[in-house]
Amino acid sequence: MPQEPVWFPREEILSYEEILRVVRILIGRGVRRFRITGGEPLVRSEIRTFVGMMAQTEGVLDLSLTTNGTLLSAMAKGLAEAGLKRINVSLDTLVPERFERLTRRPALGAVLLGLEEASRVGLRPIKVNTVLLRGRNDDEVESLVGRAREEGWEIRFIEFMPLENGEIWDLTRVVSGAEVRRRIERVWPLERDPDGDPHAPATRFLFRDGRGAVGFINSVTEPFCAHCSRIRLTSDGHFPVCLYDSRATDLKSLLRQGATDAVLDSAIEAAVLGKERGGALEILERRARLPLSRTMHQIGG
Repeated sequence: MPQEPVWFPREEILSYEEILRVVRILIGRGVRRFRITGGEPLVRSEIRTFVGMMAQTEGVLDLSLTTNGTLLSAMAKGLAEAGLKRINVSLDTLVPERFERLTRRPALGAVLLGLEEASRVGLRPIKVNTVLLRGRNDDEVESLVGRAREEGWEIRFIEFMPLENGEIWDLTRVVSGAEVRRRIERVWPLERDPDGDPHAPATRFLFRDGRGAVGFINSVTEPFCAHCSRIRLTSDGHFPVCLYDSRATDLKSLLRQGATDAVLDSAIEAAVLGKERGGALEILERRARLPLSRTMHQIGG
């Protein structure tokens, strides 16, 4: 997290109505699962209203939200009432001082309260996204998994990706999902989920004792570019088809220039058909980060 993030002026970000127009076009193309992310979505004014608008849109069959959790305790109930079904919360450590160093915010307590409230109001499943950095927090694998099992969270270990601020990414800092899985299995045996979604970024394993599941997003050591079906609409109206791609179709300009739905649909189709083989593969081959125009805190989960 940077010392102070750069904020977009309100006129530079899409209105909720503009987002919904793109959503409806995507639904016409067969998209059914949507995730609200960020940056941090809970800082957006009237986010509960937008969740309700999305939940009531015909064709939206699955609606989830990814958050850093700092505002969740006060908002979970309203989000659930508006139609949100499930949630992902970023949590990289259970040590308060370490949390503050990683996020630049003394907010671990707030995040844990948010997770508790999300569970209380019935948001299910609660998935916890954890990024390990070698030498920083990789000693917490067992404690994080143990806490997740106690609380009923599904923890997902995401390999450290070269999308961060400050250009500190290095392959030697990456803790591979395979290594994390071996460590977990020394304590809690796992078996691959036979019903796991082959197109999902996370490879899902079940605890053999029946107490939940754990996921691994091995985007650096085991790129899944060949079967990734994710697309993204940024808050300022760009449409990248790969998380690692700085190029993105500018849908905001088309929206505000009066483009018809057919023109927008054609632009989306061209972007998807123009998708290349995947930036994660290039990172693995080069063993170095790619120059990107946005950092992870700007892109969101």
